[in-house]
Amino acid sequence: MRVVIAEDLALLRDGLTRLLEAYGCEVVAAVEDAVALAEALRVHEPDIAVVDVRMPPTFTDEGLRAAIAARAERPGLPVLVLSQYVEQLYARELLSSGDGAVGYLLKDRVADVATFVDAVRTVAAGGTVLDPEVVSALIARAPDDGPVSRLTPREREVLGLMAEGRSNAAIAAALFVTEKAISKHTSNIFMKLDLDPDDDSSNRRVMAVIAYLQA
Repeated sequence: MRVVIAEDLALLRDGLTRLLEAYGCEVVAAVEDAVALAEALRVHEPDIAVVDVRMPPTFTDEGLRAAIAARAERPGLPVLVLSQYVEQLYARELLSSGDGAVGYLLKDRVADVATFVDAVRTVAAGGTVLDPEVVSALIARAPDDGPVSRLTPREREVLGLMAEGRSNAAIAAALFVTEKAISKHTSNIFMKLDLDPDDDSSNRRVMAVIAYLQA
């Protein structure tokens, strides 16, 4: 897996590089600002970009903007965004294209090496991964109308875990139920969110997460 890293803090940039290389990834570029990120993405065409939201010169959302621009130029480019704080707008903007292959994690999550590496692999493979704190924030602000309101509490719970990038097997383990039960819940979720039954399952999972974000 070929990775481009964009992080302005040298210590964290070096740490991410060493961590990913230890797990078999090839870090083809590790840059410190959005301009260098855009160039690295064009030159190296990586399998995934791991990007800090806030980068020089203003330290607001330069990394996010560069990632969105790169995905506009190369639709479906896998991007995993790292942020210090929960910002629901960032996740919404990344997912707005409907292409999937995006992730949004708090930087604290990098300390959980297994979770972080799994998130990188999931996003690189076309999946969607949202930090559990982002999911919790979305649940707290969900309105009483709209597609997600049709879901039962259990179905919302399943959709929340789906938004974290978990497979049906992992969701079943987390909820102490069978994988068959989770498959039934996911089918109900797709139906209630009016997702095309003929669409492939991975794309429907992405669209379900988008519906969740737009609730």
